[in-house]
Amino acid sequence: MDNPTEQELTWPVPRVRNPMIVTLLGLRGNGRASVYTEPMWGLSMMLVLPYASVFMLALGVTDTQIGLLATISMLSQVVFGLLSGVITDKLGRRVTTAVFDIIAWVVPCLIWALAQNFWWFLVASMINGAWQVTQNSWDCLLVEDVDRAEIPKVYSLVKVAAEFSALFAPIAAVLVSNLGLELAVRILYLNAFFIMSVKIWLLYRFTTETATGRVRMAQTRGVSIWRSLREYRGVLGLIIHSKGTIFSLVIAAIVGAVALVNATFWQVVINQRLGVPDALLPFFPMVRSLLSVLFFFTLIPRLTHARHLKAPTLTGLAVYLAGQLLLVGIPTPGGAAVWSTYALLAVCLLLDAFGAGILFMLAESLVALHVDRDERSRVMAIQRNVVMLVTAPFGWISGWLSSMDRNWPFLLTSALLVLGLCVAGFLWVTTHDDPHSEKTGAGAGADA
Repeated sequence: MDNPTEQELTWPVPRVRNPMIVTLLGLRGNGRASVYTEPMWGLSMMLVLPYASVFMLALGVTDTQIGLLATISMLSQVVFGLLSGVITDKLGRRVTTAVFDIIAWVVPCLIWALAQNFWWFLVASMINGAWQVTQNSWDCLLVEDVDRAEIPKVYSLVKVAAEFSALFAPIAAVLVSNLGLELAVRILYLNAFFIMSVKIWLLYRFTTETATGRVRMAQTRGVSIWRSLREYRGVLGLIIHSKGTIFSLVIAAIVGAVALVNATFWQVVINQRLGVPDALLPFFPMVRSLLSVLFFFTLIPRLTHARHLKAPTLTGLAVYLAGQLLLVGIPTPGGAAVWSTYALLAVCLLLDAFGAGILFMLAESLVALHVDRDERSRVMAIQRNVVMLVTAPFGWISGWLSSMDRNWPFLLTSALLVLGLCVAGFLWVTTHDDPHSEKTGAGAGADA
């Protein structure tokens, strides 16, 4: 063999760039505006959410009432979700997102900041249900002009952007330790009122209506809302006859129910059963978020892409299940939490960060990949309604279970995740056209 020349020895070796970073830097237009403004959600609502349930307890709201509020909020979301596709098509993705973000977040934040009892939270929960309209319009604004193969990465970036809010969790902890729980949470809600207002303006300023949105606005001009709602029957047929859509609905419903229970009672169980003091509560979401960001830039991109999502879905469900079971198994300390409590909670956070993070991205991606492209807004509206109707009872059920034993809501989530493993393992539907599967008739069960 000839000896290598000097030029061959010094020839630069191309570096393999992280696909998440490549996608982040390559975003343009609506995708860029949507992802780049998402961290402001963390600077607002994510600062206060760790205290939401504990704040209600401090104002005399019971566990059962907290669970009831979660269910009422979900039912409100069902109503708004039913209208979301029609509104999004009629007003356009951009205008709908701006108007209903104000209704869903700015107004309730002011009510929460002034809340005195259960009834204030009830009114805010019912109004907050309008976020389902913006969830639909924002999703369309985010992905309709993005290359299909990039959709899982874009949803990963959305999750990462939201998780970066964890860096500001110490602000909430300092406020609570210095001002007390009630006053500090009221200030945090007022902060959310202001930051969300700025976020809404920035998103509106730097986005344009999508190509599909302009087409749908033209098609629905002069068409009444009631007529548009009647046309849902045809859209419902698209869903019923799509195995992929039905499958993605089931996965989304399971992930949504588990997320609902965890968002409502995770902080309650570590505070009330495991003795974690109020001031430390925001540090747990902070650590979970930072771990999620780490996973999204390292392990998750290696496991996920548009054509092979079955294995990572099963992995995410199994890891999340392990985290829920471990939380249930942590011994109750005699008083305040001890070092072993924190050590086990740290493992829970590690498992939850990976499991919840990857499942959020996969559940959203599966819905987006299976949806009919020409009827995206209305199909996704019906899908979300179905998911919410299925998950709504779990708020009340988990509140009822928590009133008897604060571990029981997480036994419920564990059972749901086992169900998810069975569905994903035995009923998987491909997310792409597979010629080989069409020839063999194995398309519905092949990996995707």
